[in-house]
Amino acid sequence: MDRLLTGMAIFVEYPVLALVIGVFLVLVGRRTRHPTAVLVGVLWTVYAAYEFGMKRRWLCSGECDIRIDLLLIYPVLAVGLLVALITLFRPSRTPRP
Repeated sequence: MDRLLTGMAIFVEYPVLALVIGVFLVLVGRRTRHPTAVLVGVLWTVYAAYEFGMKRRWLCSGECDIRIDLLLIYPVLAVGLLVALITLFRPSRTPRP
């Protein structure tokens, strides 16, 4: 868990990276008609907006050094990303029109 938190901490400093992941998942998910990827992309995009607000101090009073919220957010985003990637790369069971 510690490696996950350390690795994903880059999104605190650079929330635009989370936005890039979110937009990518939404675009690819819509193109391939995978709603799971679209949903996870939206979650990443919302997280990017949230993290941007935290960085600009719009969503906290200035004492944002201890981020307990990330203990829940990071695993959810990581599992969501893994599920989205699996659904995108898994062969389709039904032929697409």
